[in-house]
Amino acid sequence: MTSLASKIESILFIVNRPLALKKLAEVVEASKEDVDAAIGELAAAYGQEKGVRIMRNGGDVQMATAPENSSLVQDFLKDETTGELTKPSLETLTVVAYRGPISKAELEQIRGVNCSLILRNLMMRGLIDGNGEGPGATYRVTMDFLRFLGVTGAEELPDYEKLRSHENIVKLLESAKEPTKKD
Repeated sequence: MTSLASKIESILFIVNRPLALKKLAEVVEASKEDVDAAIGELAAAYGQEKGVRIMRNGGDVQMATAPENSSLVQDFLKDETTGELTKPSLETLTVVAYRGPISKAELEQIRGVNCSLILRNLMMRGLIDGNGEGPGATYRVTMDFLRFLGVTGAEELPDYEKLRSHENIVKLLESAKEPTKKD
């Protein structure tokens, strides 16, 4: 596999939606023709005997589950999205509710752990949504979340102002923004 195909594979793996060929070309800093050839290479490498496939629809490309595994994946995802929320998911949801819109980096600074999988699961459940891509992406609670709690806005949550601007959280986030000093 070429280096370009490897880069494209990584991008398609982390993005859970179709990407335009033009956008992929920008991200990997290559021509659309080279990206198209690398996608062909990836599609051939995944072939018919792998659990995922490279799907094309017009100018869009996406990594997706092999059709023969779709019911297995749907059953698994149903279990993931209908069961009770875990303690880490509840903590993450609480931080997003009180501090949102919040970036993934800020969220991870507050929680002290990687939140990628938790954010994905909360989005799949329709409790939060993301705005944007990459490091600038922010997360906030959805209308469904607010409706479920019976409030019309996050500011109606208990102790909202106190917890949103809690001194320790503000200091933690400010310290993360300061450049590190070298001795």
